Amino acid sequence: MFCGASSINLDTKGRLAIPMRYRALLREQHQAKIVITVDINSPCLLLYPIDEWQLIEQKLLVLSDTQPTERALKRLLLGYAHECELDGNGRILLPLPLRQYANLSRQAMLVGQLNKFELWDELAWQQQIATSLETINGEELSTNPRLADFSL
Repeated sequence: MFCGASSINLDTKGRLAIPMRYRALLREQHQAKIVITVDINSPCLLLYPIDEWQLIEQKLLVLSDTQPTERALKRLLLGYAHECELDGNGRILLPLPLRQYANLSRQAMLVGQLNKFELWDELAWQQQIATSLETINGEELSTNPRLADFSL
């Protein structure tokens, strides 16, 4: 499982180095393969180890090609999906359309989300953290059964 936020730099070719602490796991359990796609709810990218992406594909497979919202979801997630493999230095290349979607500059944040990563432009990540804190502080966690265990 992936957790933690890592500040990373994209090089001039659009490559990023996966932090060392994740490389062995990705190589041993996921054949060093990652699928990158867009997040439909936030201006960031989602990086799935290949095994986790295959679970997403199974969910997408049952969606309708005639229902507009389901088709749109499939179009976005699959249309942007890009499979890549860690190179010998633990790097992956982010295609230009994906970098543009997430407005990625040189400074980025790779954020573990248990079964996947989110990749954010560093400034957008800072703004997202502020928004998330406002959301959490604006709700009484103890009244939400799914969040009650997290209230302090």
